[in-house]
Amino acid sequence: MNLEGRKIVVNKSVNTLVEMLNKPEDYKNLMPDSLQNFEVRDNGFKFGLKGMPEIALKIEEVSDKAVVLKSASSSLDFELKGLMNALNENQTEVQLLFEGKFNPFIKMMVEKPLQNFINTLSDNLEKL
Repeated sequence: MNLEGRKIVVNKSVNTLVEMLNKPEDYKNLMPDSLQNFEVRDNGFKFGLKGMPEIALKIEEVSDKAVVLKSASSSLDFELKGLMNALNENQTEVQLLFEGKFNPFIKMMVEKPLQNFINTLSDNLEKL
């Protein structure tokens, strides 16, 4: 299952974004209003949204081109990528991409909530 967020422009340099996205605690500011808990873990974080199971992510890669978050659970195989492209020294274009390997039943249940989550993350990144 592949999902895409819209391309957005963040009024921050690539270097500032890389610095921010390397710190698990900074992801809390990007979460939806329905966030119920957020816990920083080794090289990642765990969060829970209202009406959804908790999700643990680890920061796999952060570079000036992309940030890659992977599931910290062996039972779920997915990653969330943020592709970054510097427009100038104070603006960066960002697009979120989700790739997951789910069975058809799970896909049907999670596709819409995941798309909404990606859209909210994009909106909150755009407001930075």
